[in-house]
Amino acid sequence: MIVVTGATGNIGRPLTKALAEAGEQVVAVSRHAAEVPDGVRHQVADLSDPASLDLSGAKALFLLLSGDLHAVGARPAELVERAAAQGVRRVVLLSSLGVRTRPFGTTRVELRGLEDILRNSGLDWAVLRPGGFASNALWWAEAVRTQRTVAAPFGDTALPIIDPADIAEVAAAALRSDRNGVLELTGPEVITPRQQAEAIAAALGEPVRFHELTRAEAKAGMEQLMPGELADDTLDILGSPTPDEVAVSPDVEQVLGRAPRTFADWTARHVEAFR
Repeated sequence: MIVVTGATGNIGRPLTKALAEAGEQVVAVSRHAAEVPDGVRHQVADLSDPASLDLSGAKALFLLLSGDLHAVGARPAELVERAAAQGVRRVVLLSSLGVRTRPFGTTRVELRGLEDILRNSGLDWAVLRPGGFASNALWWAEAVRTQRTVAAPFGDTALPIIDPADIAEVAAAALRSDRNGVLELTGPEVITPRQQAEAIAAALGEPVRFHELTRAEAKAGMEQLMPGELADDTLDILGSPTPDEVAVSPDVEQVLGRAPRTFADWTARHVEAFR
């Protein structure tokens, strides 16, 4: 049996489906009641309370931590300890490329600490470190629907963003593998926000205007969704990526035997969100 946390999100949902289709017994975990694929069992648990997560009978655990589990006083290490105590043999942790490229941010310090705990746990393990997600373009969906406009900072700065469906497929492979290690996950090419707007326009078959925000304008909008420190951190990456943050990793192709999906692929599957 494989337990998938964060099972209703843009990684957990396709991961749960992929595992079930591969014939695995799957328990999908989320904080609230949710629909899951046929044959999948659902469990309600709050990961901020590790005791609420029932891992009895599980051989593997996919661990995806929500933002509040990086806060002061959170106890994500107890989730790894609980997994070991309940007989789980393998844990696959969703981490972040920034653990290597920008190791001193608060969130990444916490993630790196959790990676180290996992390495030293005696369990089999894999760590997935994706870069930026293609699905972050959904932040623009309302403006595209109502104004046919994408508004974003750093319009001509390119990053190799990844389709969450590829992360899910790599996670499914890692959960069923016995190999330990770190996988860095990116898309197949770098793409700018301006080029993303063009891809959305192509999928819609209609023009989409690109409006470049200043950093201050972008931060003001982001602070409605996240703390200011995290907004600044994100904007640093978007505006001044390091050479490692613009590098295309071979790991998705090595695991899946195919190239990662492009942003245009992602847009074609989600075009209805922008209509």
